[in-house]
Amino acid sequence: MINNKTIVLTGASSGIGLEVLKLISAEKSNKILAVSRHAEEKLTGFAENVTPFTCDVSSREGVDAIFEKANEVFGGRQIDIFYANAGFPYYEEFNYTNWERILAIFETNTISPIYTYAKYLHHLDGRPGHLAYTVSAIGQMAMPGYALYSATKFALHGFQQAIRLEKPNSLKLTCLYPVATDTNFFKVAAPIDFEKPFPVQKPEVVARKMVAGLENEKKFVSPSPLFALSKVLMSIAPPIRTIYWKLESAKLERFKEEIKKVKDIIK
Repeated sequence: MINNKTIVLTGASSGIGLEVLKLISAEKSNKILAVSRHAEEKLTGFAENVTPFTCDVSSREGVDAIFEKANEVFGGRQIDIFYANAGFPYYEEFNYTNWERILAIFETNTISPIYTYAKYLHHLDGRPGHLAYTVSAIGQMAMPGYALYSATKFALHGFQQAIRLEKPNSLKLTCLYPVATDTNFFKVAAPIDFEKPFPVQKPEVVARKMVAGLENEKKFVSPSPLFALSKVLMSIAPPIRTIYWKLESAKLERFKEEIKKVKDIIK
């Protein structure tokens, strides 16, 4: 059981982050700094041991502010667990030139958690700590419609792999690899509803498995047994992956048709 810990959780006001927050705040000996862009709006009064902090994690200044706020909230105690969970997707055909849009998703999903690692090491100064990332199954197998999101998660997956060879033994690292999770995550990915990739899990299930992974200091948490099985099957029989990609590509084609209809109506 996670107890008597000081915990920073980003992306805490929705989706997997919110479900994790419910679980870790139930143990009243924990003190939690719950961070998101709408934290104070959505989490004020959530629990006595939760301090909401409205912050955009996509910049150096934002991440620096989190560590400053944690020092204030925890009374100078070290951060026992830092869970960098914040992230967002685009669902689209990547066929445009927009530097700022590309940069925005990388700043939140990749650069911020990488910078957080360095900040956390400095904060710990040799003391034991526990860093956690939400990576994503899509960081191990790319998907049509998620070119940029896949790229950000592949980069984070590569970073965690390399940093395990460098980090001090005193720092534990737990990485979560969820499949599609039924949250608002998909509502911000595109301007219209679209078909989610198969399979889909409930955020409560993912959160329970992640919290158990943190408790047991697991290196990796893969909440979907089906995804774990599919990786084995696809490595043995690659045509299975080809068929799966064709099915998901068909979803993207249907989405593009719907987008075209919306644009035609607007015209």
